[in-house]
Amino acid sequence: MTRQGTGAGGMQEFRARQLRARDMLRGALEGAELEEHVEHSILTTTLDKVGRWAIGNANFPLSFGLACCAIEWMSHIGPRIDIARFGFEAARATPRQADTMFLSGRISIKMAPVIRRIWEQMLEPRYVIAMGACSSSMGVFNNYALVPGDKFLPVDLHVPGCPPRPEALTHGILKLRAAILSQPTQDWRTRYGGRGTEEVVADLLRQNPGAVHDINVSGGGEGQSA
Repeated sequence: MTRQGTGAGGMQEFRARQLRARDMLRGALEGAELEEHVEHSILTTTLDKVGRWAIGNANFPLSFGLACCAIEWMSHIGPRIDIARFGFEAARATPRQADTMFLSGRISIKMAPVIRRIWEQMLEPRYVIAMGACSSSMGVFNNYALVPGDKFLPVDLHVPGCPPRPEALTHGILKLRAAILSQPTQDWRTRYGGRGTEEVVADLLRQNPGAVHDINVSGGGEGQSA
């Protein structure tokens, strides 16, 4: 049997940190020992960064699939890929609770207006990932009956492949997550310069000339600009 002192590596080192944390809570650490513990154990940040981190790690995808790519989307939620590490696993069946739409499969011309209506029911900020070759460039089914996603939706990210591996989709999600962390509250019109393209009922526009700034736009108000 070999005896080792507390803090000799491995689990002992973890146990030593536990004991120091307990002593700090009891008020037993003082002077240089307390300063050293605080320096190695406490992380300081700003409220703005914490808020961005929370938004970037709590993205709810819409449980919506079009074709074979949807199976790959389902698999990345499982334990092998475990997208829950980044907060993208809590799929929502209603667009009013979802943040991201995955275009996972072929998009027919007849299906495009239905997808657009579902997307319009999502609240801002909302995001779109075109997953696979079909939703990005129509892939091997490049004919008159299909349409790519960016022809009728503001696609934020394209993930190539037919179908893309779950690892490729995870890489795309991390790229989207990085963009969300940089600008977590920007609606799609602000991100892509879409101000002035709003569609508003004529009667409502006559009653309120600023209505185009208030409909389904994060923050609303005329103060927002492209």
